[in-house]
Amino acid sequence: MQNQNPESAASGLLAGIGAFLIWGLAPLYFNLLDGISAPEILSHRSIWAFVLALLMLAAMGKLEDLRGTLRSGRKMRTLLLSTLLIGSNWLVFIWAITNQHILDASLGYYINPLISVLLGVLFMGERLRPLQWLAVAIAAVGISYELWQFGRVPMIALFLALTFGFYGLVRKRAPVESLTGLAVETLYMLPLAVGFLIWTDSPSSNLLHNSWELNGLLLLAGPVTLTPLLLFNIAARRLNLSTVGFLQYLGPTLMLLLATFYYGEPLSDNKLITFAIVWFALLLYSADALLQRRKRHQLRKTAL
Repeated sequence: MQNQNPESAASGLLAGIGAFLIWGLAPLYFNLLDGISAPEILSHRSIWAFVLALLMLAAMGKLEDLRGTLRSGRKMRTLLLSTLLIGSNWLVFIWAITNQHILDASLGYYINPLISVLLGVLFMGERLRPLQWLAVAIAAVGISYELWQFGRVPMIALFLALTFGFYGLVRKRAPVESLTGLAVETLYMLPLAVGFLIWTDSPSSNLLHNSWELNGLLLLAGPVTLTPLLLFNIAARRLNLSTVGFLQYLGPTLMLLLATFYYGEPLSDNKLITFAIVWFALLLYSADALLQRRKRHQLRKTAL
């Protein structure tokens, strides 16, 4: 965003930092639900995110937007696909966090920007500049290195990066405001979530049988889901895309630090090399974004 005033930029920066802080510190929250299965946590996340989204839409006077979306067959079909993508992404992310695979989740969200760039080429007809192609190629080398060293591709990281990348691509094709879209997506998940909680009949699936502390944590899934999304939207409106691009590395970096220094996940030399290769790719990607921003700035100055 250009010609932004300092106050708007400052509030946007704070919102962006807040969003990525919450996303990066999410492992702390999900690990408080230790002993509850990933599908059950996802069920609660879907239910309480939907309830909160509905309340917020009502408070903001935007329920008519939701009704309009529900009446649009094309938008609903597109959002059904985005629901499948974000639902599976949430499920694998929760499983990874609660099963000591935070490093893999972190790697996935480092890779995601490069996956999104590649998807733009494949499906949106976008063209990559030489540095961007080099960044994507180097990231592929990092994945190949892990395959060579461990005899497997980093499936969790790739799954998270691909599903979130495709989710962004699909949502671009659905002209729906983010909160309205999330309300529809969690509405799609609602029958499965309620049905699963009834079917599983676990000790924690019935709120009436839980402690106040556990119920509070489960209800917190709504704000944990929606708050960073809303903050991110504020940041995206008030900041340059390049600034948002730099901020997005805060989330996976916090996950990496938590995994290594708080949860004690082993960061082997070979794993560190994989991260280093991906970091180098992201450095090139970010450098290209800065170069392009400077070129645009120079062109505007010349035009004036």
